[in-house]
Amino acid sequence: MRAAEINTIIVDGYVGLLDNLSKNNKLDLISKLTDSVKSDLANKKSSFKKAFGAFESKKSAEEIIDEIRNSRVSTRQIESF
Repeated sequence: MRAAEINTIIVDGYVGLLDNLSKNNKLDLISKLTDSVKSDLANKKSSFKKAFGAFESKKSAEEIIDEIRNSRVSTRQIESF
């Protein structure tokens, strides 16, 4: 079975369960699902935007450069001929 077919079967199963709910309960469920989808979309947008931006540090550029250079490790061994 494909994933789309499995999802359709799952959704059909939920619809079968929801048939027994009252109209008010169904409307409440629709409202909650809508809010859930909206918050998921908002979270995706904000997390995407958080991936970009300036690097923030209280250190000066020279301090950061020195820290990077001092943390370098050389394991290169020169063999003699």
